Order: sequence, then C-alpha cells, then structure tokens
Amino acid sequence: MNDSEKLLSELKDIRKIMDRSSRFLSLSGLSGILVGLYALTGAFIVYRIIYVQFPSIYRQEYGTNIIIQLSIIGLIVLLLSLATVLFLTTKQARKEQKPLWGPGTKLLLVNLLIPLASGGILISILALRGIYEIISPCFLIFYGLALVNASKYTRPEIFTLGLIEILLGLIAAIIPGCGLFLWALGFGVVHIVYGFLYLQNKKRNQKS
Repeated sequence: MNDSEKLLSELKDIRKIMDRSSRFLSLSGLSGILVGLYALTGAFIVYRIIYVQFPSIYRQEYGTNIIIQLSIIGLIVLLLSLATVLFLTTKQARKEQKPLWGPGTKLLLVNLLIPLASGGILISILALRGIYEIISPCFLIFYGLALVNASKYTRPEIFTLGLIEILLGLIAAIIPGCGLFLWALGFGVVHIVYGFLYLQNKKRNQKS
C-alpha cells in the first residue's frame, strides 16, 4: 500500500468515527414492540369509551368527561412509552458500552422535539377549540415529520418509518371516520412490525 492509499484509508476511518459520533445508534427493537402494544391497548380503551360506552347520538359533540378520560389515557400511554424507551435504550447503550448522552443524542433530540413540540401545541389548540376530527391526522403527521427530521442522526430505517406515519396521517385526514383505526395502525401495528424487523436484522448481523 502506497502513501496515498494509506492516507485515503485513514481518512475513511476518521470519517466513520465522526459519523458514528454524530449518530445515536443504541436503539432497542423491544421498545418499539412494547410502545406499539401500549398504543393498541390505549386505542382499544378509547374505542370502548367512544363507540361502546356512549350511543352514536352523543358522538357529535364530546362532553368534558369524555375529553378528560381520553386525555388521561393518552397521557398514560405517552408516559409508559417514554419510560420504556428510556429504560431499554439506556440498557442497550450500557450493553454495547456506548455513551448514552453525546453529540448524536443531542442532535437527535433537537431534531425530534421541534416537530413534536409544534404538533403538540397545535393539537392542544385544536382540542381547546373543539376541533377533534383532525387531531388524529395531526398526531401521525407531526410524529412522522419528527422521525424523518431525526433520521439523519440515528438509524436510516427511521426515515422510512416516518414516511409511513405521514402517509397514514394524510389518509386519516381524507377519511376522518377512520382516524382511530389509522392511529392504532400507525402507533401500534407499525411500531410492532418495526421492532420485530429490527430484532431480526440485528440477529442476522450478529450471525454474519
């Protein structure tokens, strides 16, 4: 190997190290599965409240009691999801002997939180004004935008996951009556499938 080839090889190694330092790669496939199960459970409870507990004549305008119940369910699902992701990601990072907090983590969080915070504020405004039909599409679209925005600082498959969430959100906006079903599909089924595929891919990489 001559000097120019050696220098080129060293530059490639440096680039790989810099790329890894700017990416957060200690994700957990199990966390995706569990978050999906939480979402499906929450969606089932919401379905029972809206479509079983109350007759159809009362669905035109949700009462304060129903809004409070739905908000509590959503908050519980969110807190469980965040706690699970944090716990399993920390465990995965320690197992891989990688730092949990670094440049990659900071970049990931900033790019993830900007669309999520914007979406959360918009959804709160819509809820306060009694505009409920587009809340489910907004959840999916802003979540998908957050994943797409953050994907360059973590695993590339997150980009595809984000596009799927955006597509489901747009469909939910076109068909408002299917909002809960598509919400369950996006936050539940899609996360579970992603988690299983991630674990299978990781096993294949470990064997090779």
